[in-house]
Amino acid sequence: MSESAQTTVEKEQAESPLLFQREGVPALKDLLPCSLQHVLACFAGAIAPAMMIASTCHFTEAQETAIIQVALILTALDTFLQQFPLFGRIGSNLPILTGVSFAFLPAFQAIGFEFGFGTLLGAELVGGVVAILFGVFFKNVRKLFPPLVTGTVIFTIGVSLYPTAIKYMAGGVGSPIFGSFQSWFVGLVTFAIVFGLSNFGKGVIKLGAIFFGMIAGCLISIPLGMVDPSGVANAAWFALPQFMPFKIEFNGAACLTIAVVYIMANVQLIGDLSAATLGSMDRLPEEKELSGALMAQGTVSIVSSLFGGMPTSAFGQNVGIIVSNKVINKFVFVFAAAIFAVAGFVPKLASVLTMIPQPVIGGATISVFGTITLNGIRMLVRDGLTPRSCTVFGVSVAFGLGISQVSGCLSGAGMPDWISTIFATSAITPCAVMAIILNNVLPPEEVPLPSDTNAPNDLRVEAAAVVDANASDVDTLEAVTRSDEEVGEVGVMFDAAERMATFEEKGKEGNGGEKDFSPAESRDKN
Repeated sequence: MSESAQTTVEKEQAESPLLFQREGVPALKDLLPCSLQHVLACFAGAIAPAMMIASTCHFTEAQETAIIQVALILTALDTFLQQFPLFGRIGSNLPILTGVSFAFLPAFQAIGFEFGFGTLLGAELVGGVVAILFGVFFKNVRKLFPPLVTGTVIFTIGVSLYPTAIKYMAGGVGSPIFGSFQSWFVGLVTFAIVFGLSNFGKGVIKLGAIFFGMIAGCLISIPLGMVDPSGVANAAWFALPQFMPFKIEFNGAACLTIAVVYIMANVQLIGDLSAATLGSMDRLPEEKELSGALMAQGTVSIVSSLFGGMPTSAFGQNVGIIVSNKVINKFVFVFAAAIFAVAGFVPKLASVLTMIPQPVIGGATISVFGTITLNGIRMLVRDGLTPRSCTVFGVSVAFGLGISQVSGCLSGAGMPDWISTIFATSAITPCAVMAIILNNVLPPEEVPLPSDTNAPNDLRVEAAAVVDANASDVDTLEAVTRSDEEVGEVGVMFDAAERMATFEEKGKEGNGGEKDFSPAESRDKN
C-alpha cells in the first residue's frame, strides 16, 4: 500500500473507529454511505439471475415479479446470517455480503429449460442439503478441491454464461426484436456506459457502475418503445412471498448435476471469504467460520426452494469494496441487508424491475461474466502454470464445453437417459468430474524454486523480485506492477515471497548463519 493511501486509511480509522471493528453500532452518518455503496454495487447482480431464469422458464409477469421479490429477500437473509450466525453455528460472522448468484445460472437454465422450474427447485433443495453436509465435513473433503480444480470449474462457468449475455443483448430468443439493430444499439450503449463507469469512474459512481448503467439503458429504451409499464399499476405495495408457489419435483440426474455445481460454488465462496478476511482483517478465516458460511448458504438454499427462489453466494464486487476500505462492522452489512429486505417486501418495486429490457440486462452483465472467467484464471495461475496443471485445465474444459455444445452426443443407442441429463445439460458437471479425476490420477509435479529457473517471465520469480525490490506489502491484495505491467496477483506474490524466505532460512542454517551464498550453491555443497 502506498504511503499516502495508508495515511488516508489511518485518518479514516481515527475519525470513525467503529466502522473498522466488528462490534459496536457506528453513527448513522458513517453507516449509511458504507451500506449504500454495497447495495449499489450488487443490486443489479442480485436480481439479474432471477430475471434470466424467469425468461428461460417462460414465467408470466406476476411470476417474474415474485421471483425477483424472493431474490431480494434471500439476499437479505443470507447476509444477515453471515453477520449473526444462527445458533452460533450457521453463518460465518465475517465481513461479507451475499446474494443470488450468477454461479448457478448455466446449470439452472439448462435444467429449467429441459425439466421445468419445479424440478429445478427440487434440485436446489437437494443442493442446499449438500452444501450443509459440505460445511459439516469441510475439513475432510477440502483436499479434493485445490485451486487448480476450482479455478478450472469457475473458468468454465464464466465461459458458459457468454451465450446467455449475447442472447439478451440481441433482444432475447423468441422476441420480435431478436437480432434487430435497436436491440444491439441499446445493449452496446449499456455495455459502454457500464464499462466506462467501471474503469474511469470514481467513488460511488464506480462501485455502482452496473446499477447506473442499467438506469441509463432503460432511459434510452423508453423512446424506442422497449419499456412496458402496464404491469406496475396492478402490483401491490406490500406482500409476503408465497410459500411453495410451484410444485417441487425431484429428478435424480438433475439433483446430481446441481449438487456438483453447489460444491464448486461453495469452494468459490471460500475463496471470496478468504480474500475479504485477509484484506480487511489481516488473517485467514478459521475452519469453523468457513464451515458456518457454507451451512448458511445451504440453509438459505433450502428456504429458497420452498419459496420459489434461487441460491446465494458472495458478490465479488463487494469483496473488492471490503478489501479496499477495510470497513468490517457487522451493522454496515446488516443495514445493507435491511435495504434489500424492504425492497423485497414491496412487489411494486419488483414489478418496476421487470420492465428492464433484455438488451439492457445483457449489456450490463456481460462484463460480470467476464470477471467470473478471470477469477477462474487467477485461481489457476496462483501456483504457477505447469505442464500438469495445463493438462488438467485443458482436458477438463475441452470435455465440459465440447459435450455441452454438441447436441445429442450422449443420447445415442445404448446410452442411459441419466447420462445425458447429468453430463450434457451443462458444461460444469463433466468439467468438474474430469478435473477432480485428472488431478488425483496424474502424478504430482515438483514446482521449481525461484532459484531453480532462469525463465525471465516466470510468475513466481517476477513477483518475488518486485516484492523484494519495492518493499511491497503483499497483504494489501493489490497487484504489483513493474514498468506499468502487472507482475502478479497477491496469492502468487505471497506464495513466492514465502517460498524464497523459507529457502533462504534453510540456507542460513546450513551455512552457519552466513548470507553470502545462493540456494543453488547450497545444493551443490550437499
